[in-house]
Amino acid sequence: QVQLVESGGGLVQPGGSLRLSCAASVSIPSIFVMGWFRQAPGKQRELVASITNSGTTNYADFVKGRFTISRDNAKNTVYLQMNSLKPEDTAVYYCNADWSAWGQGTLVTVSS
Repeated sequence: QVQLVESGGGLVQPGGSLRLSCAASVSIPSIFVMGWFRQAPGKQRELVASITNSGTTNYADFVKGRFTISRDNAKNTVYLQMNSLKPEDTAVYYCNADWSAWGQGTLVTVSS
């Protein structure tokens, strides 16, 4: 039974950066894939980035070159570094484990 806790969201200006963290209650290598999703008002939840227990990463086209997903196995934590943020990145960001377990989400607001 994995528990996930996100943190790091907040208000940031366009062009700014944030780093989101997802702390897991189990060792990350025991999870096949960790992912970050987001859901904006009026839109369905969408995949942002994922990373497998072997280190393979995948990104949605709309964040390639701007976002980086990484993990720290010693801390049981997955990160999402977000640079060059745009207003359309505004959403609640959710951490996910093996396409099933979800965190409560952290709100990212990109606005001037």
